[in-house]
Amino acid sequence: MSDIAPIELQIITPEGAALRTNVDELTAPSVDGDFGVLPGHRPLIAALRTGIVTYRRGSEREQVAVGPGFAEIANDRALLLTGSFCRVEGVDVAQARKELGEADDDLVSFDGHLGGPEHGMLIRRERWAATRLELCGEPPPPTIHTVHEFQTLSHGIYGELETPESDE
Repeated sequence: MSDIAPIELQIITPEGAALRTNVDELTAPSVDGDFGVLPGHRPLIAALRTGIVTYRRGSEREQVAVGPGFAEIANDRALLLTGSFCRVEGVDVAQARKELGEADDDLVSFDGHLGGPEHGMLIRRERWAATRLELCGEPPPPTIHTVHEFQTLSHGIYGELETPESDE
């Protein structure tokens, strides 16, 4: 028996507690990359991106999908606040494939403001469908867009902003 205390993992959605369990380690997706947590981890606050949370209890490894949100790690407690949560048994693979195709088509034909709210919703739809498929063992397709939910594209287009035409 190990003298190391487990990590209390809680994943909370707007509907309430989606997962409460003690784990030996976990990995979660942040906007800056995946991060791992072992007992005794330093305090951390991170913005979560849509992705897979992997955790281990003894020799048992499990995975769940989460949407964007926030994580707080402190005192051997991991609290993940997210708007979306799914276990592998909750995934309808055919429906997720359909949603991914529709979101991808909508992104390809999108003619609104890149980085705006409507564009962000399409990115979130695409990411959520791809993540649910990945949870079932299907890797995301190569056409997945690389912009994440928290990133805005408008900062990179300052040089493209319209300027008043001069009267020549």
